[in-house]
Amino acid sequence: MDLLTDVLHEAGLRRRVLSLRELPDGVAMRFPCDKSIGLHLVVKGTVHVHAPTLDAPLALHRGDIALMARGCVHTLSASPTLAGLPMLLVGDAAVPTAADGGANAVISGAFQLWNTPVHPFFAELPDWFVLTAAQRPQLGALALTSGLIEEELRRDEPGSASIVNALLDVVFTYALRQIAAEQGESHPGWSHAVRDAQVRQALKLMHEDCAHAWTLEALARRAGLSRTALAERFRDTMGDTPLNHLRTLRMQRAMKLLVEGSQPLEAVATAVGYQAAFSFSKVFKRVVGVSPKAFRQRDAAERSNPWRFGQA
Repeated sequence: MDLLTDVLHEAGLRRRVLSLRELPDGVAMRFPCDKSIGLHLVVKGTVHVHAPTLDAPLALHRGDIALMARGCVHTLSASPTLAGLPMLLVGDAAVPTAADGGANAVISGAFQLWNTPVHPFFAELPDWFVLTAAQRPQLGALALTSGLIEEELRRDEPGSASIVNALLDVVFTYALRQIAAEQGESHPGWSHAVRDAQVRQALKLMHEDCAHAWTLEALARRAGLSRTALAERFRDTMGDTPLNHLRTLRMQRAMKLLVEGSQPLEAVATAVGYQAAFSFSKVFKRVVGVSPKAFRQRDAAERSNPWRFGQA
């Protein structure tokens, strides 16, 4: 099992390419992305990112990629300052397209997580992460993928939308992989835990069947460790216990089931390993912050929100 792919799937990730846009010197482009991971790939010129979570604007040059992991409203401009610039909302017809031949251009995409995930991987992501063109080989996979995206968006031929969506997923996943690699080197957490082969095996077992009545002993045996050794290595690498993490996985799966179907609460509880809806509801409210019923009602009420993505 590919753990990162499963984490993204269980969190209900949705994707939308926001197209290739020129960014003239005299305007700023606003992105209302408070529930999304944003991705910006500069294909021409210099683009500045302005956000309340940044101490100073980020200057991105051709080939640079910025990943905004903490959803927030942010703005792009060709200028390092926003003073006096008219503000255009992304998607506005007034925003020039790349065919207009300006000096600065950026490809943007949003990877939406409408309901805040509880999986610890998302808490590890930095507010902003920049991969500069100088950090990667010119003929490496990421540079080549970025070039293919630009080409497809400019050509606008049959099938381009499908190709761009797939290629943007590649860039996005490479960026997440790089973040996980850097996070995994420094401190305990999910990214660090998956570097340990036997802890990773225990994680895979839980991901594959989170409803199973796993015990520490059963996980340890399948991972090729003693009960004590797994508990210690899991705590040292993850900063949590295996059974606490299993509970988190169950609640993440429950969130997905509650918003994607109409199963009664009892069926959702059973699907994530609880025999009684009452005990499931108590745990869900403790982890997610609201009851399963309130969570489902809130999600249903928000489905008509114009900023919410449909199935990718």
